[in-house]
Amino acid sequence: MTPRALLPICLALASVSCGGGGGGPPPPVPGPIACSEGIATPRAFPNLTFASPVAMKQAPADGSRWFVVEQGGLIRVFENDPDVAATQNFVDLRTRVHFSGEAGLLGLAFHPDFFTNGRVYLNFSELVGGVIRSVTAEFTSPDGGLTLDPGSERVLLTVAKPAANHNGGNVDFGPDRFLYVGLGDGGGSGDPNENAQNPNRLLGKMLRIDVDAQPGGAPYAIPGGATGNPFAANPLCNVDGTGVQPCPEIYALGLRNPWRWSFDRQNGDLWLGDVGQGSFEEIDIIERGGNYGWDTREGAHCFEPMTGCSTAGLIDPVAEYGRALGFSITGGHVYRGIQATQIAGRYVFADFGGMIASLAPDGIGGFAVEQLVEQGCTPPGASGALQIPSFAEDLDGELYVLDYGRGQIRQLDFTD
Repeated sequence: MTPRALLPICLALASVSCGGGGGGPPPPVPGPIACSEGIATPRAFPNLTFASPVAMKQAPADGSRWFVVEQGGLIRVFENDPDVAATQNFVDLRTRVHFSGEAGLLGLAFHPDFFTNGRVYLNFSELVGGVIRSVTAEFTSPDGGLTLDPGSERVLLTVAKPAANHNGGNVDFGPDRFLYVGLGDGGGSGDPNENAQNPNRLLGKMLRIDVDAQPGGAPYAIPGGATGNPFAANPLCNVDGTGVQPCPEIYALGLRNPWRWSFDRQNGDLWLGDVGQGSFEEIDIIERGGNYGWDTREGAHCFEPMTGCSTAGLIDPVAEYGRALGFSITGGHVYRGIQATQIAGRYVFADFGGMIASLAPDGIGGFAVEQLVEQGCTPPGASGALQIPSFAEDLDGELYVLDYGRGQIRQLDFTD
């Protein structure tokens, strides 16, 4: 097991160190402390619980329902009603998905034209011949979003992974209507296969593909032109995730484990939380063709070699934090909701250890991490700290957090 593995492995192997590359355990989580730092996290949908929830989405232009992704391979749908007491199965892929440690059903994206074409995109792990593979596939809903047909699966990307961790797995459509796929470096401490800096491999990258075009029978097209992917003219690197020249699916590179990321609904900026190795968690704004440094650097610090590494061509994170605040970043959203708060317009994110924070302007053109909830805080009515694998954003821009261990959904109420 790789130290600093992302959230589920730390739960599944709670007695084993999930600390940094140095081999030691993460700092102990403090005992119960009050969550009273300008934010409240009351339960939403208190009559519902979920098994290992890792994502929650609404379909485009439909605020009447929520879809919750359970890591084991089930997606459940329910009415957007605080008193709702029942869910239905949207799709059950538990016999298809390999659920172990960090592996499982990890990402969900609705096509922008979902209510006319019924298309949904999932990212999940599969085990074939003893090899774990990351799969991104298209499915179709035949009934307007009541169910998703497992038999409609059309595989887009299949990428072999050397280990079960560092999957990434988030998928979403950008404002350009292209599908973005975040893949981790494939696992192992310190990226032993040097995947993240290798443009001939898809691992450790942000990918961007056009699912609305299949030239010559290909599963997708590559965005080209002046704003196209940086290696758009090259042959596809599908199936095994390797190539003899830079892969055209790549939009950005140098990522360790881009677990959760999102687009700012106001200006389209792509904000990403990249899970660190042993010392630093980082936040990036992803640009076309950008190189974010792993594993030459962890955050803005040399990793290989430990000192004197070259920073030529590498983009600094816009913010980072160390072990004092958390140990596994959960990317979030720029808050564009309707609450009157000083947090409006700021990036709000979390750590799996329970810390919730925003990025406040530092007065010199950068950002400072401003805690809203400390690591280890215990919400009212709960028996322990939050374990936050993901945020959700509704159509009004309001934010929710998923609580992995308890299987609960909580909303963010800013009280400043």
